[in-house]
Amino acid sequence: VQLQASGGGSVQAGDSLTLSCVAPGRTFSNYSMGWFRQVSGKEREFVAAVNWSGRVTNSADSVKGRFTISRDNTKNTVYLQIDSLKPEDTAVYYCAKSLYSSIRVTPAVYDYWGQGTQVTVSS
Repeated sequence: VQLQASGGGSVQAGDSLTLSCVAPGRTFSNYSMGWFRQVSGKEREFVAAVNWSGRVTNSADSVKGRFTISRDNTKNTVYLQIDSLKPEDTAVYYCAKSLYSSIRVTPAVYDYWGQGTQVTVSS
């Protein structure tokens, strides 16, 4: 499954962005999906995940209340709505498909990854 992430950009602190992740021509509706982020020189960090149906979500404490993950299985698309952006949110954001239908936060159980989309937040 090839995932394509988009929607990143260079923004000001306090702005909002919506990241999208699509799997053209494939369906991943039976699996949970996640967003991770990575800063150069650091490990990939869990951001948020959504279960197969979209009814259950989880997010890292550092982004709770500002990041919202959702999915539209009819469009094979997962979204990450990011509000009140902070400079420390600057990273490459990756979407990924997990091996399971329920939520997972560990990168090791995700088997397909998008190419990443850069988010840069200036103060």
